Amino acid sequence: MTANHSNPDVVVIGGGPAGSTVSTLIAQRGYKVTLFERERFPRFHIGESLIPETYWVLKRLNMLEKMKKSCFVKKHSVQFVNANGKLSAPFYFWDNKPHECSQTWQVVRSEFDLLMLNNAREHGVQAHEGVRVLEVLFEGDRAAGVRIQGEDGVPREVRAKVVVDASGQSTMLQNRFKLRLWDPVLNKGAVWTYWEGAYRDTGRDEGATIVIQTPNKQGWWWYIPLHNNIVSLGVVAPFDYLFKGRGSHEQIYKEEVDLCPEIQKRIQNARRVTGYFATKDYSYRSKEVAGDGWVLIGDAFGFLDPLYSSGVLLALRSGEMAADAIVDGLAKGDLSKEQLGQWGPVFNQGVDRMRRLVCEYYDGFSFGQFVKNYPDLKGKVTDLLIGDLFEGKVDMVWKPMETLYPPGKTPPAPWFAAAAPAVTQNKVNELFLPEGRRP
Repeated sequence: MTANHSNPDVVVIGGGPAGSTVSTLIAQRGYKVTLFERERFPRFHIGESLIPETYWVLKRLNMLEKMKKSCFVKKHSVQFVNANGKLSAPFYFWDNKPHECSQTWQVVRSEFDLLMLNNAREHGVQAHEGVRVLEVLFEGDRAAGVRIQGEDGVPREVRAKVVVDASGQSTMLQNRFKLRLWDPVLNKGAVWTYWEGAYRDTGRDEGATIVIQTPNKQGWWWYIPLHNNIVSLGVVAPFDYLFKGRGSHEQIYKEEVDLCPEIQKRIQNARRVTGYFATKDYSYRSKEVAGDGWVLIGDAFGFLDPLYSSGVLLALRSGEMAADAIVDGLAKGDLSKEQLGQWGPVFNQGVDRMRRLVCEYYDGFSFGQFVKNYPDLKGKVTDLLIGDLFEGKVDMVWKPMETLYPPGKTPPAPWFAAAAPAVTQNKVNELFLPEGRRP
């Protein structure tokens, strides 16, 4: 490490999208930021589909021109296929919001994450790869830095005013303080692989994410077209159904393909180009977003079921919100839990909105039927699908959804932030919607 960054203002643990976002935005304001990433980039990661609301954070990061010059496939819509093989009309983002932000991308994460990390370096972040953070150092209850170990095996201490945990599902501080709350409903698993030469639409539909319900309604497939003629194709279902007593990941995947004619016809002329991958998609969140001198962002704070491809958005938005709170706190000399975590209620309300839409889908919600019954609300559903989660305007869709319930069905039980004090729209605008941010 260079001497002038041996005592940075902020240390960030993890170089994924959340870590690169928070570090870049803080460095833009003139503060010294050091980031430690345990792996060497590029490295494989799942989660390839971006949703349109990532645009606003990418704009602040000065990433838009890099994205436009990239070879990433342009994404204009999302489409749903029900258990009987019937396709919904595409949800075109531009039709709902005619603005540049309505075109997004399908990314290869190894390439996207490296682009983001190098962008952080360009903004003055001292980013170190191949460095493990062994522990966060505390003075009393206040985070005061980290103990690290580089590839030379020598432990070192780095002091800082703020420590940001963006360690992903390693959840370093969440584990230390036993802050994790498991979602009681969204306990899923996934198996996936990559195909070359699989079917893809043309024109505006070429880069669409397609969500295909399994014929037995146990789960769903993601179908994400990437560049170099590759498609990411995976199945998500309840963990016990997918993995218990069913053999290898390859066997599970092939059995699920055999059950789904929509998948069979899309890959009939394709060639599988990787092995099989699997993961637990157990949703969780931390009881706290921050403490004195420390903050949790991205998957180090929480993980939400990947149904609507919200993962990178939540990483970027939590990184952005945390960065603004940290910069404000550094300027005021207030690095308390209250200051560093002021964005938590707004963020949790946004995640709760996406969580409800996820739960509605698993409970049988039909996008096609809803739009047929309530064509005037298609725009509000599209707002949710593009990730416009942090304003209350989308809440008008819930009661109409409930009119489509069969007798005796009740709305999904609120889980995480339902008991938290309501956050007024004025407070949202004051904290997180700078003038000119929205079209």
